[in-house]
Amino acid sequence: MPLSHHHIRTTVDAYLVRHPHEREQLGVLLDALDRTGEDIASRSTFTGHVTCSAIVVDQLGRVLHVLHLASGKVLAPGGHTEPTDDSLAAVALRELHEETGIPPRAVTAWPGYETVPLDIDIHDIDAHPGKGEPGHQHFDLRLLFRLHTSTEVPVVLQEDEVGGIEWRPMDRVTSPTLREKLLKLPLQVEPETANASALIHNDRGEYLLHLRDYFPGQIWEPGMWSLLGGGREPQDATLEHTVRRELAEEAGLDLTDLTPFGTEYATDDAGATVPIAIYAGRWNGDPRELHLTEGVMLAWFAPSDLHRLRIADTTSDLVRRHAARNPATQSGPELEEEEGRLASPHGTVPNIIGVHLYLERPNGTVLLGLRHPNSAFAPSTWHVLAGHCEQENAIACLIREAQEEAGLQIERQDVELVHVVHHIGKPRNPPRMGLFFRARTWRGEPKLREPDKCLQWRFWDPTALPDDLVPYTRLAIAKIQSGELYSETGWPA
Repeated sequence: MPLSHHHIRTTVDAYLVRHPHEREQLGVLLDALDRTGEDIASRSTFTGHVTCSAIVVDQLGRVLHVLHLASGKVLAPGGHTEPTDDSLAAVALRELHEETGIPPRAVTAWPGYETVPLDIDIHDIDAHPGKGEPGHQHFDLRLLFRLHTSTEVPVVLQEDEVGGIEWRPMDRVTSPTLREKLLKLPLQVEPETANASALIHNDRGEYLLHLRDYFPGQIWEPGMWSLLGGGREPQDATLEHTVRRELAEEAGLDLTDLTPFGTEYATDDAGATVPIAIYAGRWNGDPRELHLTEGVMLAWFAPSDLHRLRIADTTSDLVRRHAARNPATQSGPELEEEEGRLASPHGTVPNIIGVHLYLERPNGTVLLGLRHPNSAFAPSTWHVLAGHCEQENAIACLIREAQEEAGLQIERQDVELVHVVHHIGKPRNPPRMGLFFRARTWRGEPKLREPDKCLQWRFWDPTALPDDLVPYTRLAIAKIQSGELYSETGWPA
């Protein structure tokens, strides 16, 4: 399947979530993506077109460079897209193989960069009258990989284009913007994501679930409802290839577009954390017509049905989070009936429940996060780690949010309620009940798991909190320090 405009657009949008300050300098690329009728992936589109580079880091932290004979420059391997390329990562991996002989199976996407480029560079290309090419621009998306083999990889150079290779330390990488981002990479990386699943939904707001065979000891989560998907195999250039192959093998499904949604952190039989890349896609077919080769059956379920299924909590939470962000586009009598059953008693007003993590180190400092400038609530403002309750109890929500947002492991028995704020943000806004929980102990240090929501984590002295702090959070911290359990804000006097 050729590289789609939608795939390029969603990839660039995901990059800008991490690097919002680069929006202005990428304006010409965004303008090109907004123009209709142009194939931005085609090398014959001379208003500017996409190229891809493979940024490969070896076990010593060195970065692969090649000498391009045409330009005389030492750069990362990369080049133009081809009609056979079905993803941006596939372009980079093909160019890596063609220019250096390093096969795709010898590298893997850097954890956290499976679907987002490390860097995007726009540069001018001189005209080549002999080829009929005017001057134009390349929009180079730089995908990050690591060499995961401990043995030496044989190098076979593309002699007509490449004069040699060089492994350079990160501080000697030729591109300044690339060098800056590489030097900020963590020395210790999280477990490699080698599994991918598909979160398939329809216009009625239902989700396609797969009932696994009941073979304890032979398969993971036997007899449970799960998402279609599986583990990466050597022929899979990317995790999107993995999930597409699994859909075809397990159910004969071929979806037009699969969009990266996030990462699920499951636990295997040995108790180890297994990261699973989740790709969301829409399909409105009848699962009874699919040819199922693994498992017992496929069926549609609404999020409100999940409580009666044998399903992993992580999968259930994943479905509910997606449903909360993507409401159904169709309605009908059955939806109206469901809404009627959930209507509030006459005269009452629903209150939104939010959970908040009060995390205090032994030295008394308190954890706060700086919210993303694009946040709908309190942009560019400090706030405690927080989230809304979905179809779950408050402590389960707190434990989930702590893992998802900051990679913190909290056990239920280590949580205590320390304050409640009943507040209204603005007139006519729904009232909210903010529950503040203290974690007496926890495992891990705060990490940026959701950079589209939080830009940094920092421990603050409660006597010297930042000026740009959410007001009710400031109130709650003061009340917790004085041992008061309840406060109100925003209500008319």
